[in-house]
Amino acid sequence: MDSRAVEVRASRNWEKLVRATLKREQLRSSGTGHGRTPSGIAGAIPPSLERATNIDAILQAADEIQSENPTIARILCEQAYSMAQNLDPNSDGRGVLQFKTGLMSVIKQKLAKRDGGQIDRNRDVDLLWEFYQQYKRRYRVDDIQREEQKLLETGAFSVNIGESLEMRKVIATLRALVEVMEALSKDADPRVGRLIIEELRRIKRSDGTLSAELTPYNIVPLEAPSLTTAIRVFPEVKGAISAIRYTEQFPRLPADFEISGQRDVDLFDLLEYVFGFQKDNVRNQRENVVLTIANAQTRLGIPVEADPKIDEKAINDEVFLKVLDNYIKWCKYLHIRPVWNSLEAISRDRKLFLVSLYFLIWGEAANVRFLPECICYIFHHMAKELDAILDHGEANRAASCITESGSVSFLEKIICPIYGTLAAEAARNNNGKAAHSAWRNYDDFNEYFWSRACFELNWPMRSESSFLLKPSKKKRTGKSTFVEHRTYLHLYRSFHRLWIFLALMFQALTIIAFNGIGKGHPDTFKLILSIGPTFAIMNFIESCLDVLLMFGAYKTARAMAISRLVIRFLWCGLSSVFVTYVYVKVLQERNDRNSNDFYFRIYILVVGVYAALRLFLGLIVKVPACHALSAMSEQPFFQFFKWIYQERYYVGRGLFERMSDYCRYVAFWLVIFICKFTFAYFLQIKPLVKPTRLIRTLSNLEYSWHDLISENNNNVLTIASLWAPVVAIYLMDIHIWYTLLSAVVGGIKGARARLGEIRSIEMVHKRFESFPEALVKNLVSSQAQAQRMPFISEAPQESHDMNKAYAALFSPFWNEIIKSLREEDFISNREMDLLSIPSNTGSLRLVQWPLFLLSSKILLAIDLALDCKDTQADLWNRICRDEYMAYAVQECYFSIEKILNSLVDGEGSLWVERIFREINNSISEGSLVITLSLKKLPVVLSRFTALTGLLRNETPELARGAAKALYDLYEVVTHELLSSDLREQLDTWNILARARNEGRLFSRIKWPVDPEIKEQVRRLHLLLTVKDSADNVPKNLEARRRLEFFTNSLFMDMPSAKPVSEMMPFSVFTPYYSETVLYSNSELRVENEDGISVLFYLQKIFPDEWDNFLERIDRAEATRDAELQDSSTDSLELRFWASYRGQTLARTVRGMMYYRRALMLQSYLEGRPLGEDAYSQTDLPTTQGFELSRGSRAQADLKFTYVVSCQIYGQQKQKKLPEAADIALLLQRNEALRVAFIHVEESGAVEGKVSKEFYSKLVKADIHGKDQEIYSIKLPGDPKLGEGKPENQNHAIIFTRGEAVQTIDMNQDNYLEEAMKMRNLLEEFRGNHGIRPPTILGVREHVFTGSVSSLAWFMSNQETSFVTLGQRVLASPLKVRMHYGHPDVFDRIFHVTRGGISKASRVINISEDIYAGFNSTLRQGNITHHEYIQVGKGRDVGLNQIALFEGKVAGGNGEQVLSRDIYRLGQLFDFFRMLSFFFTTVGYYVCTMMTVLTIYIFLYGRAYLAFSGLDEAISKEAKITGNSALDAALNAQFLVQIGIFTAVPMIMGFILELGLLKAVFSFITMQLQLCSVFFTFSLGTRTHYFGRTILHGGAKYRATGRGFVVRHIKFADNYRLYSRSHFTKALEVALLLIVYIAYGYTDGGAVSFVLLTMSSWFLVLSWLFAPYIFNPSGFEWQKTVEDFDDWTSWLMYKGGVGVKGEDSWESWWDEEQMHIQTLRGRILETILSARFFFFQYGVVYKLHLTGNDTSLAVYGFSWVVLVAFVMIFKVFTYSPKKSSNFQLLMRFTQGVTSIVLVAAVSLVVILTNLSITDLFACILAFIPTGWGIICLAIAWKRLLRLLGVWDSVREFARMYDAGMGMLIFAPIAILSWFPFVSTFQSRLLFNQAFSRGLEISLILAGNKANVERS
Repeated sequence: MDSRAVEVRASRNWEKLVRATLKREQLRSSGTGHGRTPSGIAGAIPPSLERATNIDAILQAADEIQSENPTIARILCEQAYSMAQNLDPNSDGRGVLQFKTGLMSVIKQKLAKRDGGQIDRNRDVDLLWEFYQQYKRRYRVDDIQREEQKLLETGAFSVNIGESLEMRKVIATLRALVEVMEALSKDADPRVGRLIIEELRRIKRSDGTLSAELTPYNIVPLEAPSLTTAIRVFPEVKGAISAIRYTEQFPRLPADFEISGQRDVDLFDLLEYVFGFQKDNVRNQRENVVLTIANAQTRLGIPVEADPKIDEKAINDEVFLKVLDNYIKWCKYLHIRPVWNSLEAISRDRKLFLVSLYFLIWGEAANVRFLPECICYIFHHMAKELDAILDHGEANRAASCITESGSVSFLEKIICPIYGTLAAEAARNNNGKAAHSAWRNYDDFNEYFWSRACFELNWPMRSESSFLLKPSKKKRTGKSTFVEHRTYLHLYRSFHRLWIFLALMFQALTIIAFNGIGKGHPDTFKLILSIGPTFAIMNFIESCLDVLLMFGAYKTARAMAISRLVIRFLWCGLSSVFVTYVYVKVLQERNDRNSNDFYFRIYILVVGVYAALRLFLGLIVKVPACHALSAMSEQPFFQFFKWIYQERYYVGRGLFERMSDYCRYVAFWLVIFICKFTFAYFLQIKPLVKPTRLIRTLSNLEYSWHDLISENNNNVLTIASLWAPVVAIYLMDIHIWYTLLSAVVGGIKGARARLGEIRSIEMVHKRFESFPEALVKNLVSSQAQAQRMPFISEAPQESHDMNKAYAALFSPFWNEIIKSLREEDFISNREMDLLSIPSNTGSLRLVQWPLFLLSSKILLAIDLALDCKDTQADLWNRICRDEYMAYAVQECYFSIEKILNSLVDGEGSLWVERIFREINNSISEGSLVITLSLKKLPVVLSRFTALTGLLRNETPELARGAAKALYDLYEVVTHELLSSDLREQLDTWNILARARNEGRLFSRIKWPVDPEIKEQVRRLHLLLTVKDSADNVPKNLEARRRLEFFTNSLFMDMPSAKPVSEMMPFSVFTPYYSETVLYSNSELRVENEDGISVLFYLQKIFPDEWDNFLERIDRAEATRDAELQDSSTDSLELRFWASYRGQTLARTVRGMMYYRRALMLQSYLEGRPLGEDAYSQTDLPTTQGFELSRGSRAQADLKFTYVVSCQIYGQQKQKKLPEAADIALLLQRNEALRVAFIHVEESGAVEGKVSKEFYSKLVKADIHGKDQEIYSIKLPGDPKLGEGKPENQNHAIIFTRGEAVQTIDMNQDNYLEEAMKMRNLLEEFRGNHGIRPPTILGVREHVFTGSVSSLAWFMSNQETSFVTLGQRVLASPLKVRMHYGHPDVFDRIFHVTRGGISKASRVINISEDIYAGFNSTLRQGNITHHEYIQVGKGRDVGLNQIALFEGKVAGGNGEQVLSRDIYRLGQLFDFFRMLSFFFTTVGYYVCTMMTVLTIYIFLYGRAYLAFSGLDEAISKEAKITGNSALDAALNAQFLVQIGIFTAVPMIMGFILELGLLKAVFSFITMQLQLCSVFFTFSLGTRTHYFGRTILHGGAKYRATGRGFVVRHIKFADNYRLYSRSHFTKALEVALLLIVYIAYGYTDGGAVSFVLLTMSSWFLVLSWLFAPYIFNPSGFEWQKTVEDFDDWTSWLMYKGGVGVKGEDSWESWWDEEQMHIQTLRGRILETILSARFFFFQYGVVYKLHLTGNDTSLAVYGFSWVVLVAFVMIFKVFTYSPKKSSNFQLLMRFTQGVTSIVLVAAVSLVVILTNLSITDLFACILAFIPTGWGIICLAIAWKRLLRLLGVWDSVREFARMYDAGMGMLIFAPIAILSWFPFVSTFQSRLLFNQAFSRGLEISLILAGNKANVERS
């Protein structure tokens, strides 16, 4: 009984839960959530049921019918339950039990709603039949089928978009009814059953419509024709479908082979049958190939015949050769014959078979897509199999794909074995922690196919081959051709030519400086020749590194590669020995006066011959003009030397540019060399000659410490300390000169490109007249011009007519841009009216300009008229000084005439005609001022204004009022405006007088009905009433910037626009993981600790946009946030408004969908005929409703695809996360949006493990707003073997279409006006940009996050400078632009056949984007940059975000140093291009690191001189206290450090695009806002992460967060983030500086030291305090107190398992040591930590206590003292918990120790020479030593754990962190006492916001205080 009660109670609780869930689902569905159509339980069907049945469709139909007929809805639900029960009776599937229980509860609810009575289920089928009949009649289903027949026959449409979508819903419901009827028909009454069976037969005979409309398709409905898309009507699509159709000459398919859908058999069916490709892969690639062929055909011409055919050239040149280009090159490289004998010998059908086969292999290859040459290998063998099969009459299965079960599966037999090995190797990388040399990455696998040895793999592939060999646990698998050992030596190996060149030049310049040059110095030449041995030895070092760094690949590398290494090693070794030996002999000859220079002549001969040979090889390999000769020569002897000189890989061949480009970048670098070496000689090297000579001659110098190594060596360490900082700057200052010259060249190129010509809204106003012609010539295709301007090709017309025609074409584009600005809330309704331009298609002959140009011009013209005392000509000349005033006057005059003529008839029209005839005559005679009384013009206009005001809305009262207003106008004009003569004539005009006397004159008017007249009335009213000047329209800064850039770009050089039908098709591709899609209501309203919500923040930052938003949704300005929640629509709009101002996916999707909108508009204006869309040339349609045009929509879909790869969308849906609902909402709002994701399906457990299957899926929104699966392609396993983002891109790239793909990050934006230029940009792929066509088009970015805080502004300016001026120079003249992230446009076919758009190997490819550029360049691509189009980009806005981002990039560059791509480009580029490449990639970070190292080198050198006492000794002996070389070096270092050279390109960009004054003002403002502090701090970030990555690894993706960061960061958070990267290093530099001041010697005293070390002090202060200077509210007392409490609690909190570093110092400390993993790392850390012991060694000999004693015992005694202090510390920190029985003893011991310690120190001070100063000096000595001991302990952590002293080390480390924290915190606390400091800081941080008048104080102070006050 009890159990029964429990069951009943559980059942009731479940029903309550279901009802609550459904209610919540419906509430969310109604708009408060994500806006889905109510779907009830239909939205929760388990995947296992959804795949196998149509339960989802049946339940959706039940929801649709519920309100109409609840009984039928109940029947459908019961049938769905039966189907679920039959399919899974035991409810084993995931979520099935919950679903069935919930569905049963819904059925019970439907039954409970009935008004009692028994249900007769026997009548269910009868009721269903009756409802079915009614439903068919109501929705005219038979008419739908006739419509389909008409479509098939004619291709014309007669239903609109809205009707077609409704029709699809009807068909979906109908199919569900049919399915349920079929299931229930066996239980029906015989009569009804017979009718149902007949109906079912009829439906199956004509099932076209019912199935076609609901068959999922992506772009082209290939499975069945569809009424809702017109894409299949296009002749090129018809021709492409026809081209792949099966013909009689192909092998016969078996009779039982099923063809999916209602289509003809095609060649894909044969490939599916033969090789066992997955059905959805076949469907996907079928569409891909059809679209590729169709778009290729449009470029050659659109077929016009009734049965369209595809040109042979389109298939051969545009498809076959492009798709198989890499395969053809691969065959040529390996000297094997392709699968065809000659291109001429293979038919068109065979070519299509091969292209289709390649795409099918690629489409199902999964991770193997990263191995392009492996795909070539697979294709080569499968194409051979296909060739044999095509020669047979019957289709046979391919032997290579036959599984053990006898079926065929390409995935199982070909891909899975390769994937298995890839996965096994990836597992060895230990989640990125293992050494790169320990496992094979994607490149290693791919490079296996770069030699003919790959054919040992055989076909079918041998599982025991070395390629498929899985790694064993103990033995590593050999690498291929390169091993990524973690070492700095890669920098020398990859760029050895640079380092050799710098070394040789330094050597030569130094020799010249020391020995002079000219007639008086005959031996200088012989000394300069010493560069020969140097060159030979440095080359030998490089060959040694080649041998050393190939360790790990010798067993598996090609024999030829190893032979080359050995030969080069022997050759370089022998040559270096020989050259050095001969040169030594030359030096001996020099000293022998009787010598005959025999060895000198031999040396000259050898060096000359060698130099000539190197020069010759360099010329033929690197110089473009000679490269053809190199390629032609096949002589073995010649090829041998070429092979020795330069390694030959499959990639990297032919890395040369045309001669003109080569000369340009050579000239660029020659200028840099002249500047650099002139500076180096005169300011670095020469000034050091005299001091060096003096120091060398000094002897018997007295050392103040125990000297170990400086005996009798000519003071070499002293000289080294003098030269070292100069040499360091010498090595890196080439980057300074590069920066300066690139800024100049970039500025000149930008000016030539006409950038920045329109840089203010005033310039937009002034030049608006020229915009229409510029836009038409650039953005309007010739087809559209022919449509809209048919007379252009005829005889020349008046310029006035041309301007009118241009304006007519310009207006739809401009108005759509203005409309988009309004939709985005950048402008108000009033501003939209003022900015919009009339269509200019009416009967007015003059051009009608936007009102913002003409506003208030009429009133000003009247003022001129009132003041006129001259002739009519003088008045008109004064008016024409403002051309827009003249336009306004003319338009006003002609519009009044046209409006009056339209309003009146009879006598009234005679009066109007007469008045205007008289005025026109007066104008022609020049007597207007006599004919009219100009003083009365204001009265006349006031009357006319009243009339236009009444005419805007038609009501009977207004009609009477308008007639009266017209009569008043008549009175004023006749009796006041006209001259007395005319007045008398009109008064005595009989006809008029009679009408007036009888009351007929103007008694009624013809109300305007013509749209043109209505528009003119509205416009004229605005023209007469808008009194404010429109100089500040638009007010919004972003709207201004966008309009300025767009209008400026119209005058830049860009390719002309092709018609949309002929343009290059493209895709946009966005990877997404789990970032914010759309802000939820709760996220917008949740407040932080200061009471600030995201919504409050946005309202204050964007106040004008908030007001515009409220106006758009018809809400008052005073509307409160809570009121918007009352309306679900407004609430949803609010979420979108906020999301469009953050870095969200919603913003990105909106921006990218502008491409489709732009294409629809452009296509519509071109008027490509398509059924009802066709219009004649004279119609000149408006663009109203262009988005509903079937033709324009279909054309846009043919050319544009947008795929968002939401990697974990499937998991998000399963977990019901809000991101899933938001993505679904984006799908519903954007019908062309496609979402790809990885679906994980768990199947039964095998050996205790749950087996998982992975699918790559593509979905779109269906008619009910639910996800509709288009494709589902099974993967061989988990696709994430490497880095997440490139793997995410790779799985989804198969769903992209077109010939180009634009990669867009999810923090980007786009604008409609920029989208209009996309087809121009795509034409660049066909432009002349060098010796090769472009493969990546670089695009300019606008950083939209720089508008509020100073940090965001700095970052924005820095980023903008790089993506504009920087990349402009990289692309031309340097030709080394790579891919630096998004939004570049890739040649899709080129890249997908060469490994994809990024690389994915774990860690080494952490900066995955740039490898796409490396890969493209190595594979003979060409990367360009274009600045007439821009894309928005979000950047990090808080210091912590910026630091994480820069750390990520610097770590990525550290990994790049180790990569094979950098090595190959460094080796294979010619010398000058290699320089450009180095200094713009990893070299930038090397130079950054050198900047910091220079400070260390200088200070440690000075500390050595100070400690050793040589500083004073040398100064006294040689009288030198410094020199100009050191000053020059330190000044250069300081300028780099504070970011001056970073700012130079930035300033040049400002000058170019803002003007000189604004540029100067911006630069000064940046300095006042402490940008130098920021740049110095960033220097430390980059140096730390770059250096640590190369030393230890640890590069990883760092999530920076993309939120709004204007909040206070706690002290502890900043300390954790920057402690090791900045604080410890800054304190080390500070210690060095203190040592330098304390013990250094100078005549000028401490002030001279400070001046010399100013840059170092600046660095210390910046690194210590920048995180707090740039921390909002960083100096507010209350927050400072809270920060201190938080920091101390964090510091003292014990760590433990599961405790995060942000909660406990101990856990954080453990995390900070994670990067030291290897023995090599520990040894390196030990070496680096040794420097900390230098301080103690130097200080102890400077103590007063030690006097002049320099014995080693003094240093030894200092260690005894240190150990004593450590023991005392241990006594005081000993934990009582561990000695609970001895607490009293411990306290006694601590007390005694304290007394003894104080007494001992006092006695030593009294009895010895120890001074108080010495005590501080001891602290100075022991602190670094202690830190050094801690660093060593961390490095050898395991050893110390074994010794049991690790806990003590940890306590010491805690003490150090506490001390460091207090040092940093004390100044902050002191400054926080003064309130003005916090105010000053706020102004410093948020100057831009203050400048815009924003309420930043509200944001900083918090909202709660303001609420309380109110």
